[in-house]
Parts: sequence; C-alpha cells; structure tokens
Amino acid sequence: MDREVWSGLAVFAEIVDAGSFAAAAKRSGISPSALSHALRNLETRLDIRLLNRTTRSLAPTEAGQVLLTKLQPAMTSVEDILGELDSVRSRPVGRVRVNAHKPAAAYLILPRLPNFSRDHPDVSIDLTVDDGLVDIVAERFDCGVRHDKALQADMVSVRISEPLKLVFVASPEYLDLNGNPMNPEDLGSHRCISFRHATSGALHRWEFERDGARSDRAVPTSFVTNDIDIMRDAALRGLGVCCLLMAQAAAHLRSGDLVEILSGWAPALPPCHVYYPSKRQPTAAFQAFLKAMRDF
Repeated sequence: MDREVWSGLAVFAEIVDAGSFAAAAKRSGISPSALSHALRNLETRLDIRLLNRTTRSLAPTEAGQVLLTKLQPAMTSVEDILGELDSVRSRPVGRVRVNAHKPAAAYLILPRLPNFSRDHPDVSIDLTVDDGLVDIVAERFDCGVRHDKALQADMVSVRISEPLKLVFVASPEYLDLNGNPMNPEDLGSHRCISFRHATSGALHRWEFERDGARSDRAVPTSFVTNDIDIMRDAALRGLGVCCLLMAQAAAHLRSGDLVEILSGWAPALPPCHVYYPSKRQPTAAFQAFLKAMRDF
C-alpha cells in the first residue's frame, strides 16, 4: 500500500475518534495544520471526501463512515500485533502517556523517575497534570493516577502509595497576628486558604479526624486556588491557615517557615492507584513504568 495513504488513514481515524483536529493534534503531538494537510492529501488520492467540516464540528461523510467501519478493526488488529512484538523486545522502548493529579505527579511519580530513566533510557514519560476527572481511554492515555475513590469503572488498578498524610499549617507571622486555633471550631474566626475542585468547581470541604471519628466542614475562605503548590506559597506568605500534604510542608516545617496547627486533627488522603483499561495490551514500556511505580 502507498505509504502516504496508510499514514493518511491513521490520521483520518484519529481525527474522527478525537472529535476535532485540535484534540487529535494534542493526542498525537502533530500540529493541526499537518493533520489537515494529511487528510486533504488522503482525500485527493482516494478522490473522495471523507469528512464534513465546519468551524465548530466535523463528521464523517457517508463514504467516510463506510471506510471507518472497515478501517477500525484493521487498525485494532495492527495495534495488537505491535503490542505482541513489543512484549518480546530485549528492553522496553517507547512512550508512556500518564494523566495524574498534582499530588501524585509531584510527590509520587516524579521522585521515582530518575531511577526509572536510568534503568530504561529508551522509554519517555509524557506526564499530564490534571486535577479533574479524565476519560483516559478517550484521551488515549496509557494510564491515570488517582485516589482509589476516584477510579473509573472497568479498570485494572494497582496501588502505588500508602495513605497520604495531611497537615494543617500557617506561617509564624499569621499566627502572631491571629492566634493559634486549638480545634476545628476555632477556624470560624480565621482566614483559610481553600482548594477549588477542577471538575465540579466546588470548594473542598475541610476534613478532620480524631480518635477514629471523621468530620468535615466549610471554613471561612480568604484565598482560593486550584493548585496545591499555590496553596502552600499562600500559606508561606501569611495569607491564612492551610491544609497541605505532609510531603509539601515537611521542609518548611523543619525550617520554621510554617508551623503545624491543629495537631492530631489532620486526616490522610486515600492511597493512590495507577489505573488502566483491562482490554488494552500493555506495552513493555508501560509494564516497566508500572513496576517502577508499584515498588514503593
């Protein structure tokens, strides 16, 4: 088969599956203009229009849908064959696309990558940090990393952490001006730094745990962000009381730039899991990544 026709067919299938040129470009790492050029070239060679395009949407033409119906099983078969070949390589090669929320990306995945890169120099990691809920199948990620309560259905999941310890903190300057809260009820008279969830847009309700009893409450908010590192920086600048991962706060607690408050009231986040589709053939590169994450 003509090489350009074959590559054009792959581009056509990717564009339709992604739903737009922009989404297909994001998945494949190829510019939208290059994808558009490849599709036009395919339509010219086949002498038939495959996509109906407007500024807001696209859909296969009748001929395009017929082609796609025949093409998709063939593409799946090729991917399966390549996956089988990949499994017998002498060493893993390729790219692993990972979607993880910020706590896992910064404090679980990144610290394990230096050893992984040393052991597997031919594997590249494409890490997307996203605190929302993502369809990893639709977005063509090899895996996602979330707390076990946020895992998608019909996925294989592998735990990669213990529960993540939290800590309530504030700067010494803030506490000098506002006093030290002794229990959660005292937060009603304090300025609090809060997190906004990416998917729902809702403010996170602060959680507390003591003697096995867990509770949550809304707190008066003076600063809101959707980034946990900005929360830490806001606390360092004296903007208020904050709840952070212990991994985020530990160095600042040792230096004295932050002070632990409400000791004994901080809960822990559930363990994090790598999750991936059960129906997808894992590549050798992904299996190596999974092993590196699992060995904690």
